Amino acid sequence: MRHAVIMAGGVGVRLWPLSRKSRPKQLLKLFSGTSLLRQSYERVAAMLPPEQIHVITSQSHLPVVADEIPELPATNLIGEPEGRDTAAAVGMAAALLHSRDPKAVIGTFTADHMITPTDRFCATLEVAYKTAEEHGDALVTMGIRPSRPDTNYGYVRRGKRLGDGVFEVEKFTEKPSVTTAMKYLAAGEYYWNSGMFVWRSSAILAELQKHLPATYEAVSEIAAAWDGPGRAAKLEALYPTLMKISIDFAVMERASRVFVVELDCHWVDVGSWPAMESIIGADDDGNVSAAPHVMHLGSRGCIVVSEQDHLITTIGVDDLVVIHAKDATLICKKRDAAGIKELVSNVQQKYGGQYQ
Repeated sequence: MRHAVIMAGGVGVRLWPLSRKSRPKQLLKLFSGTSLLRQSYERVAAMLPPEQIHVITSQSHLPVVADEIPELPATNLIGEPEGRDTAAAVGMAAALLHSRDPKAVIGTFTADHMITPTDRFCATLEVAYKTAEEHGDALVTMGIRPSRPDTNYGYVRRGKRLGDGVFEVEKFTEKPSVTTAMKYLAAGEYYWNSGMFVWRSSAILAELQKHLPATYEAVSEIAAAWDGPGRAAKLEALYPTLMKISIDFAVMERASRVFVVELDCHWVDVGSWPAMESIIGADDDGNVSAAPHVMHLGSRGCIVVSEQDHLITTIGVDDLVVIHAKDATLICKKRDAAGIKELVSNVQQKYGGQYQ
């Protein structure tokens, strides 16, 4: 049976001060009043019924996720006691679904991407599921054809063509230099790594056992105890000990049989405030606003975001990011937005958890 797992465990530090530990970016309702998590669910729900869709997130976020997606059965919500990166999350979800359905074919999806149109996404997803079903030991990733030499993404080089839009993967490259990214763009045989995958539960668990055996053993123990009284104890004892590593580094770059399916969609990884320019239309001066009340006078290329009923105004400034939250405000140049993670670390050192 086909299943979907939506990965919703990240905090989204680069979208501070709106994204917080108690309300991470995938739950922010900045896009037509709909959260990124809800949008991710609705894309997948265009293909699969709620009973076959699962969300893995922080245990502390389970209640709000249940409110956000009330269609999901309670048993389809998987809580992590703490974040251990995507290899642990993928492994636990795969082990749990495999224990329930040994023939499970699992699509693993992000909760913080904007992807349109949905019908084209579903058509590509159908190809990915069929590829994983036909090639039982293969891992399938979905690749986005790059539109610019972006150095913030990982790249996938395609190899031998297997079918319409389906290729063997020759290699992965993580965040190349600008010069290298320009060469990849010109070559026409590289994709951005979307972080979305499809595989048989047996295939991903076999690769996990091969490349990350301690994690495989732990998640298998957790899955075996999941429906019994010992689940909480197993989770608390084993999950925090798992290696903190991404599924890309731990498995995908080392697996022997990986395919890529081209996803021909408008795709935005909402990983930083400058990404808003790819989502929301700008005014005549290039200003992007996601706030109830904004006014610019002689300003150009600014990004303004707020969920509060609070007027934000600018005069004669260019390329600023202005983010207003109830208890904190961020102002920086767009080119400096990559420093938000460091800023949040400094805020934590000075003020503790008050603004986390």
